[in-house]
Amino acid sequence: MSKSPATPKSFEAAIGELEEIVRAMEAGQLSLEQALDHYQRGVGLLRHCQDTLARAEQRVSQLEGDTLVDAPPGKTS
Repeated sequence: MSKSPATPKSFEAAIGELEEIVRAMEAGQLSLEQALDHYQRGVGLLRHCQDTLARAEQRVSQLEGDTLVDAPPGKTS
């Protein structure tokens, strides 16, 4: 990729783009160069997602006073 790829607008957008990359790579129709570009973008998106999740975990930890509490069974929100 010649220019720096844009940072995803959200965690969900990054996951969606990762899913598209996986589908394209699994289809096996990419040239070697395209596959490498897709792989590189995927690694960047993965790091973005990991960082986003780590920040979310820190926020939850702060809100819970550094003591994470399990959600009651059946709660999905």
